[in-house]
Amino acid sequence: MLSGIEKVQLEHGADAEGKLVIIHNQPIMECALDILTDLVKHKTVTLKAHGDSIPTAVAVANVVTENMMKGNAKIVNIVVDSESSDGKFGPLVSIIKITITKTN
Repeated sequence: MLSGIEKVQLEHGADAEGKLVIIHNQPIMECALDILTDLVKHKTVTLKAHGDSIPTAVAVANVVTENMMKGNAKIVNIVVDSESSDGKFGPLVSIIKITITKTN
């Protein structure tokens, strides 16, 4: 049986601000629970999503900050940008980075 992280295909990586989590199209509540677990371990978690996964990242950030940790976490930074899909020249893909931090 797959663990929760493999099941929802989260990719974790080190980040200067805390924990970096790459969001894919996946169930919102399962992802929110994984992010909640990361917030317990780290003070700050940054969600990053590309293209069609952006609405999932926004929904996860809202569920975590407004429902699960109401008053105990907040969104401190949102960066919206675009990058080339193949590295140098090619179609641009929108990206978003949402930084969530614990307040208590």
